[in-house]
Amino acid sequence: MNVYDFDKTLFRGDSTRRFLVYLIGKQPRLLAQVPGFLGNALLFGLKLRKKQAFKERMFRAFFGHAQNIDQALSDFWQKNLSRIFSWYAQTQRPDDVVISASPEDLVRPACQALGIVHVMGSPVDLHTGRYLGPNCHGEEKVRRFREAFPGAQVDTFYSDSHSDDPMARIARKAVLVRGEKLLPWN
Repeated sequence: MNVYDFDKTLFRGDSTRRFLVYLIGKQPRLLAQVPGFLGNALLFGLKLRKKQAFKERMFRAFFGHAQNIDQALSDFWQKNLSRIFSWYAQTQRPDDVVISASPEDLVRPACQALGIVHVMGSPVDLHTGRYLGPNCHGEEKVRRFREAFPGAQVDTFYSDSHSDDPMARIARKAVLVRGEKLLPWN
């Protein structure tokens, strides 16, 4: 079984950031949420707000005020599925798993289009922007993986970031992704 991070690993860029920009471009009334977001970002940047609290406020501001988010998500992936790195076609297996800090329901449509059945991400209600559980990051990825696949062995783990060292440690082999380059994990 191969396990992949999603953003900057399988997907060129950050899917959450791109989707937020896409939403604002399609629904300019969401610009009214930008001042509150900037204040939220300032508090996070000053380390006065934790990461999950920052992300939830951001999601609530934009996802929670968007119109017809399901259609927007479908349209977004029609335009952005081409951002999947081409190397994935050579590593793809039927038992692949994607585990991401991005909202699970945001990355799931892309994974389904790629034939990836097993998708885990941060549990966020895209209609309200509220977290329904912990942000899927670092050790939480390992916990979620072990819960879903008890006793399973990760053959190869792919990620762009050492924040995924916990997942890399449980894999037989780990690969650091730099765009289309696949490098040894050090």
